[in-house]
Amino acid sequence: MILVTGGTGFVGAHLLFKLLEEKQTVRAIYRNKKKFNTVKRIFSYYSNSAEALFNTIDWVEADLNDIPALTEAFKDVTHVYHCAAFVSFEPDKFDLLLKTNVEGTANIVNLSIAFNVTKLCYISSIAAIGEAKPGAITTEETEWNPEADNSVYAITKYGAELEVWRGTQEGLDAVIVNPGVIIGPGIWRYGSGSIIKTVANGLKYYTNGSVGYVAVNDVVKALFTLMHSDVKNERFIIVSKNWTYKKFLAICAEALAVNAPKKEAENWLLQIGWRLDWLKHKVTGKRRVLTKQLAESLVSKSQFNGDKIKAHVDFEYSDLEIEITKTCSFYRNEINL
Repeated sequence: MILVTGGTGFVGAHLLFKLLEEKQTVRAIYRNKKKFNTVKRIFSYYSNSAEALFNTIDWVEADLNDIPALTEAFKDVTHVYHCAAFVSFEPDKFDLLLKTNVEGTANIVNLSIAFNVTKLCYISSIAAIGEAKPGAITTEETEWNPEADNSVYAITKYGAELEVWRGTQEGLDAVIVNPGVIIGPGIWRYGSGSIIKTVANGLKYYTNGSVGYVAVNDVVKALFTLMHSDVKNERFIIVSKNWTYKKFLAICAEALAVNAPKKEAENWLLQIGWRLDWLKHKVTGKRRVLTKQLAESLVSKSQFNGDKIKAHVDFEYSDLEIEITKTCSFYRNEINL
C-alpha cells in the first residue's frame, strides 16, 4: 500500500496518475472534497477513464496535524510520498507554514517510523537549498545560511527537511527531491499555472533574474524512480533548464500565441513595489502579492545543477519547451482560446 499526502495538489495529482498507471495500490490523503475535481481534471489530460481511475484510490480525510486520522491512514502502508505542503511567501503566514510544513512533516516521519514504512520520499523545493555565491551553480552540497534573508516558505521547507533527516537517524530510509519551478497543467490559480494565465491575459513586464525549471511529469518520474531504487538518505535537485524569466515568458507567449512581455521591470521598481504592497496589506488587510524576498528573487540570477540523479538511477529529463507547449495547449483548450 502506497500513501500519498497532498493527493489533491498539483504534484500529488500527477503522481497519483503515475502510480495508478503503474498498477500500484494507492491511498491518498485529502482535506477538501472540492479539490477532487482538480484531480479528475488532471487525470482527464492523460486518460479517457479519469473517473474510473479516481475511484480506485482509497481516499482518507486527514490533516497533517490530526494524529488519529493520520494513524488510520497509515495502516498497512509500506511506502509514503509526502507531497502535502502549504505554499506562501507572506510573512504573516509564518505560523501556519511552520505548523503545516515542519510539524506536519514531523508527524509523517514519526508515523513512518512507527509503522515500519519501507521508504519515505519527501517533495521539498529548491527554496530549501542554500544560495550559491554569485556566478556559482547551486548543488545539493550548497550550504544553507540561516542568517540570510530567507523567505518564510524557504525556512519552513528547510525545517521540514531537517525532520526527514532526523527520521533517517532513527532508522527510516528516505529520499528528498528539490524541484525547481514546476511546469505542468491542471491548476491555473497559483504556481506556474498562474504565470501562464497572466501571460495569456497580456503580461507587459519581465524581470532580469533567472531560475531553474522542470516539467511536473519529470518530477513525478524522479519520485517514482527513486522510490523504486536502492537509493536512500540522499537529496536531489530536480531541474532540467536554467532560464531567465524573460526567456521562459517568451516561450509561454509563443505557445499561447500572444505577445511576449517587452518591458523590463527594473530592480528599483520592484523595491518600490514590495513596499507599496506591504503598505496596502497593512491598510486593507489584503494578502501580500509581492514580498521583499520575492522581489529580490525576481532579479536574482540563480542556476541549479540537476544532474546528480543521473548518477544514481536511469533518468533523463524531457524536452521542457515541448512540455511548456503542451501545458499551454491544455490551458487554451480549457478557456477556449
